[in-house]
Formats: sequence, structure tokens, C-alpha cells
Amino acid sequence: MTIRKRTSKKGVVSYQFRVSLGYKDSQQIIRTMTWTPDGKMTPRQIEKEVTRQSVLFEERANAEYQKELEIEQDLRKKEENEIEYAKDHTTFKELAEEWMELQLDSMKYKKSTITKLLECKERTYKAIGDVLVSKITFRMVQAFITSLGKKGVNKHTSGGLSVKSQKSYLTFVSDVMLYAKRCGLIDVNPCRDIVFTQSQKREKVIYSLDEAKEVLAAINSKAPLSYKLFFNLLAFSGMRKGEALGLEYKDIDFEKSILTISRTSNYHHGFGTYTDTPKTKSSYRSLYVQPFFLDLIRQLQEEQKAEAEKCGDQWVESDRLFVSWCGKPLNPNMPYKWLQDFLEKENIPFHGLHSFRHFVATQALADGVDVKAVSAMLGHSQTSTTLNFYAHAVQQANEKALNHVAALLQTS
Repeated sequence: MTIRKRTSKKGVVSYQFRVSLGYKDSQQIIRTMTWTPDGKMTPRQIEKEVTRQSVLFEERANAEYQKELEIEQDLRKKEENEIEYAKDHTTFKELAEEWMELQLDSMKYKKSTITKLLECKERTYKAIGDVLVSKITFRMVQAFITSLGKKGVNKHTSGGLSVKSQKSYLTFVSDVMLYAKRCGLIDVNPCRDIVFTQSQKREKVIYSLDEAKEVLAAINSKAPLSYKLFFNLLAFSGMRKGEALGLEYKDIDFEKSILTISRTSNYHHGFGTYTDTPKTKSSYRSLYVQPFFLDLIRQLQEEQKAEAEKCGDQWVESDRLFVSWCGKPLNPNMPYKWLQDFLEKENIPFHGLHSFRHFVATQALADGVDVKAVSAMLGHSQTSTTLNFYAHAVQQANEKALNHVAALLQTS
């Protein structure tokens, strides 16, 4: 206990009592109190009262601190009991649903990321959903991830899921387990050092130059204006389907022939059609568009104005290039289905929509366009991504360039 006498600028005398109650978590616990004597008290009375007040304060401070410790201990025991109860009763599915709800509320993730997490739920819950979080081990997680790479898991290819998809599932499980660790249900996240199964890769089916010309010729002669514009954009620019569907008229600079990609349009059965940000920072980009595209865009805009007049109050103004009959953003699943049916009637091979992107990249690289320029055009975050995806085309370009140099050197 320390007592300090203080005198203010106005001459008022007071006493500060300072008592140490020990240490907690390496921090000294200090309590203070200030007492001001009555102006009518004599010096002797003040001296006695200071002693009395200091004793009372120290006793009171100790009692209050002990009460605080008791309350903290009770709360700690209650929390420990709740954690022990949770360890014995909380399944992975229950905690995952709780964690997922927090992510949706906080909007920490992009909607596109959330949709991927939602798509991971069914298989994950089937494998470990009923297992207590506290009982999930490395071997359980490894067995689940390994099972994803086995034949028949992928409903589209009848093979296993790709390593990329396996990693998405592991991310989902690991994030939930990290949440379990923060909740005190586990001490160590069992998702470290997981090994992935390399499933047999399907060779990318890419439109050849002649095939692309055949597809576009059929589309240009028979397709509605909106689909004519849409598929030509994919074939000429290599943009992703969602990027094309997210285009708005304000993204078009008619004077400079520049198109800016700043959003995507996507679909998930849980959200319906929704707008999101591009895949990466590099996916925000501007592309040059040929003059005939500007003519098609102007025609489409006039066509939509006419449709809006017909629909009247039913028309929803969205500013999108690609819309449904009432002006709402077009369902992202529609172009795929339309092209598939259209090419089947035309007896032309259908290689999906992403094949247009592969076509643009391989043709540009094979023709000697710099890898960095192709990477920027595609919106890849790193040039290495382009090199990995289109290694064969890059090799062909290298051979072409080296043969050209060799021919120059060998010319007599």
C-alpha cells in the first residue's frame, strides 16, 4: 500500500491510495482510490482518517478482486464443461453448418467461393458428416480425399475428381476444422500434409481453326443476334463465359473500340443468377474489339429497346448485353444448352464453351504472340499459368521461332 498526498493548483489537498493485489498473466494488478478530506477537519483528524480509509480501501479492493477471480473461475469451469459437452456431441456436419452461416453473414468470401463450398457439402457430409469433430483424424481426412480421386466419382467423366477439385474439398474440411480449433474442440488441425490422387487427365478438346470457322459460320447465318454476338466474343477474345455474360453497355467504349471486363454473371441453384467480381485482380482488364462487334452491340441495343417497349412494365432494366425476354440478366446455363442443341442440328461437333478460350490462346501462341500478351488477354494472374495450360502451343511457337532463325542463319 502506498499513500500519496497531492495538492491541486487551487490548493485542494487529496490523498491517493494505491494497492497491489499480486500478479495475473505476468501483469501486476493495481487498484487506486482518491480521498479528499473535509475542509473542517484538523491535521490530526486527517491523519487518522487517512490511515482508516487506506485500511478500508485495501480490504475492499482485496475482497472485490477475490470475487472477480471466483466469477472468472466459475465462467472458466462453465466454458470447460460446455467445451467438453461439445466435444462429445458436435458432429462435423453441425459445426460446418454453423461455420457456413457465419461466412454467409460476414460476406468474407465471394459468392463464387461460397458456391464452391456449398457444392462440397454433399460428398463431405456423406463421408464424415456424422463423425464427431473431436474424433476426426488425419487418416479419416486422407481416406476421404483419396476416395475423391477414384473412378466413377466425377459424374461427367466417370473418372476421379481433379487435384484442383480435391483441394477445394480439403479447403472446406480444413476451414471447418480451424474453426473447431478456435472453438476449443480440437488441439491440432488434422488436415495438414494431405496427399492428393492424380486422376487421369482428359486431353483438352480444342476447336481447330477450321472447326471454329465452321461453328461461327453457322452461328452468323442462323443464330439470333444476341447469341451471334455472344459466341463471336468468346471466339475472338477468349474471355470466360461469366465475363461475357457480365458485360454491360457502359463497359463499351465505342470511340476507342475498347471493352472493359469488371464483373461476372454466374448461376447457382442456391442463389439463382447472381453478379460477382472477376476471378482474380488480373481478370479486371480491357480488350480491343473489332469494329464489327461495335455494330452488333449497337444493333442489339436497339433490338432490346424495341423489346422493352413491347414488355412495358414487365421489362427489367439491367444494362446487360445478354438478357432474358424481360430484360433480366440471362441465365448463365442458357448459352451452353443453346449451342449444344444448335450444333447437334447442324451436325457440327460440340466441344463446350471453354473450348473457345483454349482456341484463342493456342492460336495466338502458335502464331508467335508473346506469352505475356496472351496471359494478359486471358486475365491470368501469372504468366506461368498460361505456360502450364498451353505448354504444347508454347513449344510449337518456340520451334517455329527457332526454325525461322535457323533458316535466316543458313541462308547463303
